[in-house]
Amino acid sequence: MHTLKEVISEQEIQKRVKELGKEISKVYEGEPLVILCTLKGAFLFFSDLVRSITCPHEIDFVRVASYGNSDTSSNTISFTKDIEINIEGKHVLIVEDIVDTGLTMEFLLTQFNARKAKSVKVATLLSKKARREKSVAIDFVGFYILDGFLVGYGLDYAEKYRSLPSINELEI
Repeated sequence: MHTLKEVISEQEIQKRVKELGKEISKVYEGEPLVILCTLKGAFLFFSDLVRSITCPHEIDFVRVASYGNSDTSSNTISFTKDIEINIEGKHVLIVEDIVDTGLTMEFLLTQFNARKAKSVKVATLLSKKARREKSVAIDFVGFYILDGFLVGYGLDYAEKYRSLPSINELEI
């Protein structure tokens, strides 16, 4: 059994997600937007966030593999599920649970910019700069965090703990 220590409460998360929804709505006011959820980790954040965004939008899902049943990145990234919407000429917002090393986000930004999106921006619930290997622009950040392995609100460890309503540090 692992020990969990709450880092960000459910109430703090919900408050910040609504604030991010307002910020994003203001940026894209009157502009159509494609919002992409990175599976599996971002699905809870994504679900709450899209309900807080008031500008017209379409949604789609992408899944990339970079972490296995481990607490460190494999440094190899590939699509396991690509998007289905044509994003050429459209504003795109990638919604991620956590930007850690930046490798996954660099991969996604490169892929979607190559598809001639009008713009590609990133919203992440958590930004962990301590482990950043790639310099990637994060346009909307829920929380900046220090090092530590986090679970809950979509984040997992070996497919466990995703359904927790708060963000917790996992002591392995």
